[in-house]
Amino acid sequence: MKLCIYGAASNNIDKSYIEAGEALGKALAESGHGIVYGGGKNGMMGAVARGVASNKGEIIGVAPSFFLVDGVLFEDCTEFIYTETMRERKQIMEEKSDAFVVTPGGIGTFDEFFEIYSLRQLKRHSKKIIIFNINGYFNPLIDMLKASIEQHFVSPSNLDLLYVCDTVDEVLCAASAEETDDTAVEDLRSVMADK
Repeated sequence: MKLCIYGAASNNIDKSYIEAGEALGKALAESGHGIVYGGGKNGMMGAVARGVASNKGEIIGVAPSFFLVDGVLFEDCTEFIYTETMRERKQIMEEKSDAFVVTPGGIGTFDEFFEIYSLRQLKRHSKKIIIFNINGYFNPLIDMLKASIEQHFVSPSNLDLLYVCDTVDEVLCAASAEETDDTAVEDLRSVMADK
């Protein structure tokens, strides 16, 4: 399985996030999963890629050619695809992935998450969306979604489209769980209710 990784490109974040990203990458590669991601060498993106590379996993980087400057892109990708635009980048990442893992990030990560979430709600794809909620980073986002449901802007069933995971093991479980495996799905989704 190829998992699309979304996440921060900046190193100006607490090292606990970087460590969790590297642990995720290592675990994914150990489990035989590859990644498709934005090709960066820094932040959460770089951390997950380094973890995958440390276990010789498959890494497909996708980035606009204007990112071809020193210190931005990860040099140890198995394959690198250059695009003209950010929109083309997102489309290729979506097409080449079997599921999505959203790690902590900023505006770009939120943009990627909400686009892929909206497309899932519109039934434009049926791929899993997994939120890696390191240090409770996404708790305010989950609260906002719940508030939107309470005020009838969002359907309650839309929360069922997300897996919210606090640990690497939960991410791996979500990635490999069959949608028909009701027990595993409910165990993972019950985390949402506790946030």
